[in-house]
Amino acid sequence: MIIELGHYMLVLAFALALVQSVVPLWGARVNDSRMMAVASPIAVTQFLFVGLAFAALTHAYVTSDFSVQNVYENSHSSMPLLFKYTSVWGNHEGSMLLWVFILVIFGAMVGVFGRNLPPKLKANTLAVQGWITAAFLLFVLFTSNPFHRIANAPIEGRDLNPILQDIGLAIHPPLLYLGYVGFSIAFAFSIAALLEGRIDAAWARWVRPWVLVAWGLLTLGIAMGSYWAYYELGWGGYWFWDPVENASFMPWLSGTALLHSAVVMEKRGALKVWTILLSILTFSLSLLGTFLVRSGVLTSVHAFATDPSRGVFILALLVAFIGGGLTLFAWRAPLLRQGGVFAPISREGALVLNNLFLSAATAAVLVGTLYPLALEAITGAKISVGAPFFNATFGPMMIPLLLAVPIGPLLAWKRGDLIAATQRLYIAFGGTLFAIILCYSLIEGGSTLAPLGIGLAVWVMIGALSEIQLRIGLFKLPFKISLARLLGLPRTVWGTAFGHFGLGMTVLGLIVASAYQTESIVVMKPGDKETLSGYTFEFEGFKESAEFNYVDLAGTFNITRDDKFVTELHPTKRVYTTRNMPTTETAIYTNWGVTQLYMSLGDKQKDGGIAVRVYYKPWVTFIWLGSVVMFLGGCISLTDRRLRIGAPARKGRAKHAASTA
Repeated sequence: MIIELGHYMLVLAFALALVQSVVPLWGARVNDSRMMAVASPIAVTQFLFVGLAFAALTHAYVTSDFSVQNVYENSHSSMPLLFKYTSVWGNHEGSMLLWVFILVIFGAMVGVFGRNLPPKLKANTLAVQGWITAAFLLFVLFTSNPFHRIANAPIEGRDLNPILQDIGLAIHPPLLYLGYVGFSIAFAFSIAALLEGRIDAAWARWVRPWVLVAWGLLTLGIAMGSYWAYYELGWGGYWFWDPVENASFMPWLSGTALLHSAVVMEKRGALKVWTILLSILTFSLSLLGTFLVRSGVLTSVHAFATDPSRGVFILALLVAFIGGGLTLFAWRAPLLRQGGVFAPISREGALVLNNLFLSAATAAVLVGTLYPLALEAITGAKISVGAPFFNATFGPMMIPLLLAVPIGPLLAWKRGDLIAATQRLYIAFGGTLFAIILCYSLIEGGSTLAPLGIGLAVWVMIGALSEIQLRIGLFKLPFKISLARLLGLPRTVWGTAFGHFGLGMTVLGLIVASAYQTESIVVMKPGDKETLSGYTFEFEGFKESAEFNYVDLAGTFNITRDDKFVTELHPTKRVYTTRNMPTTETAIYTNWGVTQLYMSLGDKQKDGGIAVRVYYKPWVTFIWLGSVVMFLGGCISLTDRRLRIGAPARKGRAKHAASTA
């Protein structure tokens, strides 16, 4: 009964989405306030209905209701309770329901927290969000129904894909979807503004918090996915330029450009057309990622193996929303008034430079991802575009972008002085030069260009701190005045500094871990020792155990350095009994929070030995810690009064109250 109720809730939500996509839009057209006002309560009610449907599917998984085909194919009664919850979105149908659930959450948030939005803009925005919701609900109901029953219910399920039975699955997909779907709000705002024909700085101020939320969550989702692949797959890598990884990276690059473009539009009223276009393209890339993962055109550990007919449906949605959005943009964009004029050397100019390089980088990743698919579709030839292509195209475009990151915030709006801005970064110059010289002097091995890359990362990090130092007058003004200025800095300044500093941390981790890691692959028997980067690994033996729905074969390794005990590692070969599928569970030791020893087991040999893969990865955790710092920067910016939804309205009410007192 609960399953049928969940299905019925989706049908009701679809009916409401159709109403939401038509009535407010027509109300905005005829200027009927009552018709426009229905958008918010409908959006909230949709959230309740889809939430009940999601709860119904979750209940089926937790109670192991194998009469539901989706539960039967992706669960098992002996699975730990946590993985029964995560199994809800560990498959195509459940993940699409999660997608729609997040979609209606954002729509409800606009309805509840968008009280200060102009009625027409709010009505049009929620109507566009209704179009998107209706389309995806139609997709779920007709091609991906998670509530389909089995006539003769089996006693036991087929179990979840073993590599998905990990805590990372509880975090990574929801965060990624929150980022993907969050950009739908920016898309809806853009289409609504084009329909109304009015785009100004106020529009940028309304849309920027939503872009910040989506960008921050997508940043965290990509980082979590990278770390999951790093420790779960046993390959020792954190990014493989996998097409599905690229599918999430492209909207992040475009969303970063959108975030900076919205700043220019809010501050100076410039880049209106470009900001609208980026809003459309960013959500379009999110939809493209959905198509790549679910169409069956890609083979990847990240992709869902699904019926190609589902891919055709998503492709139709892709054409409708991208084609429709770009057609409306081409029609209305020439009618928009241009914003303020600025000199090439200015803060606006620096942000435009940022946009150009990010857009070019997005295009390079897009070409490298889609070209093999297009070539195979046209000629039947199969080729692989891997890391060499992306490193050769993407990497060089990041160098001038990173060089410009600390300079941009120090330039004045409208017209700046490049020489003066660079002179104010003398501390960053000194720190960068010191880091490069230190690396060349003390570090042996690795690429000869690696110290320059480290210097670039240090330049970005110290440059982010230099902006704070210059704003508060540290070392130039009395300490009390500097402290007062520090406490009074706008939170957006702190957010920018955190974001740029986190970017530098991630770049530093990528360069050091890639250039200076060491690796050893050996076959070891109990009692054997292996040395790597000053650490000695002694193999003690195996231990077999049975847990829940799998059997573990764990190795024990004593780690010493200079004859002093460091730690004990237990890498594991795990076999899930239901599917008889093996997985590799890595063992990782983190030293001082930055450097990791990484160990995984291979196949067991006939002579009693086992293949062992060992890595020494210096500063590798900075890759993910930097992403967390970037996310915190976005959170800090969101707390700024100017970006809090409803702040202008509250300020207006406060002034009114003061005038009537």
